[in-house]
Formats: sequence, C-alpha cells, structure tokens
Amino acid sequence: MSHKSKPETIAVAAGRMSAEHFGTVNTPVYRTSTILHESYASLKAENEARYSYGRCGTPSTESFERAVAELEGAARTVSVPSGLNAITTAILAVVSTGDHILVTDNVYGPTRRFCHGALKRLGVETTYFDPTIGAGIEELFKPNTKLVFTESPGSLTFEVCDIPAMAEVAHKHGALVAMDNTWATPVYFPALKRGVDLSIQAATKYIGGHSDVMMGTISVGPDLAKQVTGYARDLGLFAGPDDCYLALRGLRTLPVRLARHWGNGLTLARWLEGRPEVARVLHPALESDPGHALWKRDFTGASGLFGVVLKPIPEAKLAAFMDALEFFGLGYSWGGYESLMIPAHYVRTATKFDATGPLIRLHAGLEDPADLIADLEAGFAAMEAA
Repeated sequence: MSHKSKPETIAVAAGRMSAEHFGTVNTPVYRTSTILHESYASLKAENEARYSYGRCGTPSTESFERAVAELEGAARTVSVPSGLNAITTAILAVVSTGDHILVTDNVYGPTRRFCHGALKRLGVETTYFDPTIGAGIEELFKPNTKLVFTESPGSLTFEVCDIPAMAEVAHKHGALVAMDNTWATPVYFPALKRGVDLSIQAATKYIGGHSDVMMGTISVGPDLAKQVTGYARDLGLFAGPDDCYLALRGLRTLPVRLARHWGNGLTLARWLEGRPEVARVLHPALESDPGHALWKRDFTGASGLFGVVLKPIPEAKLAAFMDALEFFGLGYSWGGYESLMIPAHYVRTATKFDATGPLIRLHAGLEDPADLIADLEAGFAAMEAA
C-alpha cells in the first residue's frame, strides 16, 4: 500500500488477502491445531513454513497482525491474549535480571503490580518518574537502565508525556522506549514515528470496539521483530483465530468510531467544566488542561476516555449519582460502543496528584451526546437529593 495512505484507508484495506481466500472480503476464521504438511521435507522445514501449527498463527492471525502493523508503521505486530499480556510480554522480551527500568508514575495499575511483583522477583528494578518530566528523565538513568515505559495520557489522571524528548534521552543512553498507546491508537498518535520502539495496544478496547474481545498487540520495527516474536512464541502467547477475526472486523471502522468517541468525549468534558459539582476535568484536548500544548503538538485527535474530579462529597452521594445513570454503565474497561463510568482509585509513589474530591473516569460511547448530558444531569440531581 502507498506510504501516503491515510489511517482511514489503511484501516479498511490493510491485511486483506481476498485472492487467497476465494475472493472473500474478510479473511475467514481458521480454527485449527494441526496443520498438515505436503511432504516429509516440508514437515522437517516447519520453521520456515508460513503456517506450521495453530498456536503459531493461522491466516486469521496473519490478516489481523498485518493490518495492525501497517496502521502502526511497524515491521511486525504480535497479537497476544490481552492488553496486559502485551505489556508484560513487551517488557520481558527486552529486559533481563539485573536491569533497571523507568516507568511513568501514572501507569495502568496492573502494570505497576507486575513491576512490583513478577518483575521484582526476576531481579529487575523499577523506578517511577513524573509523567511531565520530559527530557529531565535523564537524571534518573543508571548504567543498567534498559527501558523507559510510558503511557500517554495516563490511565486515570491523563497527564501527557513528552514522548519525543524522553525517547531522545533513552536512545542516547542505549535504552528502549515502550508505550501503551491504547488511548489514542496509531490513528491519532503514531508512536513508532515519535521515537517509541515498542508500541502496545489493548485491542480489547478501541480496535475491537464492541466489548466482546480480549486481545493485545505489540508492534515493533525491524530491529526488534525477531526478538519480540520469538519471545512471545516461546511463552506460547498467541491470540486465537476467533478473537483475531473480531478484532480485525473492529479495526475496519476504528477511525470512524474513534472520531465519534472524540467528539462525544470533548462535548461532555466541556459541559462538565461548567458544572458546580465538578472541581476539575482531566482531558488533554481541553484548552484548560496542563497537557494541552503537548497533546496539540504530538496528537492528531483524542479518544472518549477522560477523568473528572468532583468536589468533596460523602460516598453515599457518589453512589446515588452513579446508580441514577441510565446510559453510563458501571463497569471496567472502555473503548466499546457504550458509555461507561467507574470510581477511579489511583496510586502514586514518585509524584503527588491532588484530588480534593472523588475521581471518576468516564468513557463517552457512541450515543447522542445530548442524551448523555441528560443522563449526567439526572445523576447530579440524584446526588443533590441523597
């Protein structure tokens, strides 16, 4: 495909292998464990075969991974069973016992738990850094620092990292940069072009887009392709064909859906800024957000996920607010077509986040924004009455 193709075109056209599948537009689901070889010689050369065993990939896997790789601008994409699995696999593929890594302090909670638990037991040291540190991260480097892990914006508090500045420092010291890019996806933030070496997505979210698939992806350039692919294979970590089919189907409409999520989210964020119950809205696309300048410089869009700090209220009032909602489901994850909300509980060890009242995280779905605003108004009315 032309290198000039836009994300909207890539999402529709990439990974399609119609000529190999009897002209079908969508690559079918290939459910298989055993793959038969034509001869003794081809069986002996199974490591060179395009398909050798179901766990190592099928045409369903290949179509999805090729499509994501093209959207990412990557040499190789590996699909694994979940977003968290993509994070842990990416880290483990490039660090060893005795290494030191730097992790943003606003990182996804399970990533922090992995660093404190499994990674620590393997003898890898973790230091957390202020997500707004930028080039100042150089002060935290040690001779054995091998990786900078970031997500931008952060999962719950939505600070924006200066990825190009941090990547320049990391590469100067011979370290790699990994990024959880689920919030913006490569549609709005081309991570590999911004200096990231390992671009990670929870395909569970915007790629899948319908709250019915669990998957993660790791996308890398040619220098890391063999290393990451081999590590995932050694651990037996490959996504199943049904999940790949669903994720690829979701990918086809990703740019269209993402634009709607962005518009709805920003509409809600601006409305919430004017509510008397709200202390602060955490959304980098808002002009009032501290990370807005970086977002405007490095991103071409936003998603539907953002945070809201309420003014101090008793927990009973927060419960009344959430229980009164009709269109905002109370549930974890995000990126599906539906709107969601959760009370957010953040952890910080290197920096301080000031929230005088409860922090909630909203995901704006694909509903009409007027209906979502009316739903929030009903919630605030219930809060006041409680």
